[in-house]
Amino acid sequence: MFRMWGKIMKDNHLVKDMVACCGDYSISRTQMVFNCLDEICYKFDLEKPMWLDATVQDFKYHDKARFTQDNFIETVDFDYLEIQVIEE
Repeated sequence: MFRMWGKIMKDNHLVKDMVACCGDYSISRTQMVFNCLDEICYKFDLEKPMWLDATVQDFKYHDKARFTQDNFIETVDFDYLEIQVIEE
């Protein structure tokens, strides 16, 4: 089962977190990542963040990405949204 941990951080404190799961292995890993990110954003009532080049590189190397205010069009009231693959 593919699982991704999403957490919202503000002032070095965990505000919200959740684990999104995807068990459909007929789709690509990239699509699983996007599906889990969509689920996390829906649960946290956020717009979908933009994947900037730096965000993509971090995710490629570490299976972890941080989305700051620069990744969102709307103003957000937290420091960053972090996603991390915890199981494949």
